[in-house]
Amino acid sequence: MATVNVTDDSFKTDVLESDKPVLVDFWADWCGPCKMIAPALEEISEELGEHVTIAKMDIMENTGVPADMGVQSIPLMVLFKNGEAVARKVGAAPKSQLKEWIESEI
Repeated sequence: MATVNVTDDSFKTDVLESDKPVLVDFWADWCGPCKMIAPALEEISEELGEHVTIAKMDIMENTGVPADMGVQSIPLMVLFKNGEAVARKVGAAPKSQLKEWIESEI
């Protein structure tokens, strides 16, 4: 399962009302570390797609949700379960560390 693009308009339905955990990657096109982890998140999405949805939100195109969540540094990954933010990770990391963190939180 490939990553899903989420917008301010779709956030409630795609993330908060999802029946499985959703990891939202807050990113921007100008962010080097965001681009570094993108391929890893795509691979993790394929590997863990049955257990978690990996979503991406461009903070330059969607400003409402990032502002509401207090996003100040990117990349920022926030894991949501049952409509609640339960875990956060700021910054880039190797795929193995990202996958291990996600698996430990879902």
